[in-house]
Amino acid sequence: MSQTKKDQPKGNLAWWQLSLIGVGCTIGTGFFLGSSIAIVKSGFSVLLSFLIAGIGTYFVFEQLAKLSAKQPEKGSFCAYARKAFGKWAGFSNGWVYWSSEMLITGSQLTAISLFTKHWFPQVPLWVFASIYAVLGLLIIFTGLSVFEKTENVLAVIKTAAIFMFIVIAILALCGILSGGNHGIHVPNKTSEFFPYGAMGLWTGLIYAFYAFGGIEVMGLMAVHLKKPEEASKSGKLMLATLAIIYIISIGLALLLVPLHAFTEQDSPFITSLKGYNLEIILDIFNGIFIIAGFSTLVASLFAVTTLLCTMADDGDAPKCFTLKEGKKICWPALGLTFAGLVLSIILSLVLPKNIYEHMTTAAGLMLLYTWLFILFSSKKLTDPEGMGKTQIYLAIVLIAAAVSGTLFEKSSRPGFFVSIGFLVIIAIVTMIYQKKQGHKDRPASP
Repeated sequence: MSQTKKDQPKGNLAWWQLSLIGVGCTIGTGFFLGSSIAIVKSGFSVLLSFLIAGIGTYFVFEQLAKLSAKQPEKGSFCAYARKAFGKWAGFSNGWVYWSSEMLITGSQLTAISLFTKHWFPQVPLWVFASIYAVLGLLIIFTGLSVFEKTENVLAVIKTAAIFMFIVIAILALCGILSGGNHGIHVPNKTSEFFPYGAMGLWTGLIYAFYAFGGIEVMGLMAVHLKKPEEASKSGKLMLATLAIIYIISIGLALLLVPLHAFTEQDSPFITSLKGYNLEIILDIFNGIFIIAGFSTLVASLFAVTTLLCTMADDGDAPKCFTLKEGKKICWPALGLTFAGLVLSIILSLVLPKNIYEHMTTAAGLMLLYTWLFILFSSKKLTDPEGMGKTQIYLAIVLIAAAVSGTLFEKSSRPGFFVSIGFLVIIAIVTMIYQKKQGHKDRPASP
């Protein structure tokens, strides 16, 4: 059962701490590596993609913040879906999100293992994936306070790295750094800003949205705020910060090298600085990319294990996943998460070349399906008017554009069908679940 406002334990998080956790949970390989996929598909118009995605993400978080302020719930968006539409919605929303986070952990493991192979090219990808998976589970095992501290520290490191890139890129553009000799690549006309037309912008939108994924963890953490009504303030600070540094850093990378230099396999920040005799700096960036990916991996592991326990409390997951009183961790929940990680590592071994893009696409889509649930729940529970209603409809349109864009690109399409496959399986399981619930609710025969 969900806790009422009176029963809810008082949190100890300040709003700015939640912002910092949000930054830590969001900046990861979805930005440092996924942005290169967006650049390859969209060219300079990727900047518009990130602006659109930032606005759409803000609209979604505003609705989640309104729900959190009105009624803080341990299960966050799952609890709100249940309240708005019934048990089936809480059940299906929970498992859609669980599936998306498991796909995200797979893509994060693959990405940070690829970054590590830069230093150790002879070591198989699965070895690094296994090491990072175990380290991530160890942090989750130590409990909430260690998770918060870890994410806060890593958030500062990741943000500092982006600012460091911005400073270096400006020095390079001003001719202060030796090497490069590429010139400044400024688009002079519309066709250069949209080198692949409107279709390029459309197909790259999913990767821009994926770079902002993490607001759901903030929703799960909002219950720990001292003042739940300040959730909106923390989201505004986090998303404004991310949108500004994302657009500036990617814009600088695009100015430093020609578009054809970017590839899906390399971070755009490494690609743009390759010719400037900065080997040590590039190694530092590579290490920070690993830290960033590991940070979002830990956030995903925290989200899935926490959500499983909450779903078990609500009857949407087996009772064995219920967190026992006085315990910091639920071993069965951690075990299921570990099984998902093992599957991700096997996939990274079998399909090392194209798995990252397919998993990133599928994970991003599953995440957006969860965001749609948040929007529909808010519309039902908060009865928005004026600007609130406009935000909901605009967010739905932008999310629909990002989802549909994956159908028109050959390399994105497999990820779309993977996500649909997950939805079909979850829909079938939800129907079986509802049928069983219906039998439970019927009175016994005399």
